[in-house]
Amino acid sequence: MLKVNVGEAKAHLSRLLRRLERGETVLLCRRNEPIAELRPITRRPSRPRPIGLARGRFTVPPSFFEPLPDELTAAFEGREP
Repeated sequence: MLKVNVGEAKAHLSRLLRRLERGETVLLCRRNEPIAELRPITRRPSRPRPIGLARGRFTVPPSFFEPLPDELTAAFEGREP
């Protein structure tokens, strides 16, 4: 993890951004005391995920479509059963 003071971060922001793009984490400090952490964000996949990868491996049981018990519905709604 790279540790950088605010003044240095201002002066070399472009360099820090390139390091972030490579996956590094930067610890931003004021007078050598950490105040923030800069982390790269996860990139989205370049293409959409295909649909139906698990086709035929899983079936939804009929009980999935039955109504929930009253106690559980009441708990979700924040009321007494």
